[in-house]
Amino acid sequence: MAFLRGGDVVLRRVARVLRPPHDTRRSVWSAGVPLIALAAGLLFTTSATTADGTTLRDDRRPQLTQLIAEKRKRLAVSEHQAADLLTEVDRETTRLAELDPPAQSQANALRRSAGFSKLTGPGVTVTLNDSPRRGSDFIDNAPDNDDLVVHQGDVQAVVNALWAGGAEAMTIMDVRVISTSAVRCVGNTLLLHGQVFSPPFKITAIGEPTAMSRALESAEGVRQFREAVTDFGLGYTEKVEKNVTVQAYDGSTDLRSAQAAQ
Repeated sequence: MAFLRGGDVVLRRVARVLRPPHDTRRSVWSAGVPLIALAAGLLFTTSATTADGTTLRDDRRPQLTQLIAEKRKRLAVSEHQAADLLTEVDRETTRLAELDPPAQSQANALRRSAGFSKLTGPGVTVTLNDSPRRGSDFIDNAPDNDDLVVHQGDVQAVVNALWAGGAEAMTIMDVRVISTSAVRCVGNTLLLHGQVFSPPFKITAIGEPTAMSRALESAEGVRQFREAVTDFGLGYTEKVEKNVTVQAYDGSTDLRSAQAAQ
């Protein structure tokens, strides 16, 4: 049998006094449980009120899919209606033209010059391409990356030279060029009538090949590009076409703004 020393007896009595009674701890726990249950009930009530009979984490993907499907259906209906209206306009135009043959002949001539008729004949095709080389390929005087790609100004220089050389019709990447066509570059891609093209860029013009070739040779912008071909490895080819066809323009003819010529 072990005996406690005087100091141990005192410590044990102090600990017994400081220890809360078993009933006291149970009473605290008993009081806490209702509070927790009350808080949980309040949280559930708030969530139910906010949801208002719906799911708070409802998956919206089925709704978005249905919305997209409805929009596509409406777009298809609108496109069908637009096609019907264009057909009706063409039919009425033809009917009215039959009443005035001279006017019809004049309209046909204007359609050809405006780019709305297919045209076949001799011409020239010019192709511009980016350089396959990179700045690290040059030992001395490494060029910038901008020096190794075809720019909007390069394409425009070729187009202007061909028009100056007497081109009657022209396509860029097989897209007919008309009076409202605008050549834009986005990075190293070409934007034309809402379509994006990557190099090489092909420009085909119908006209007298010799006159257009001379115009290309004398154009300052084309000459600078040819020098870059030698310096940086850019691509430039010029081919005489004995018989080439350019398709009619079939895009939108809507104008956002216009100004009368002076």
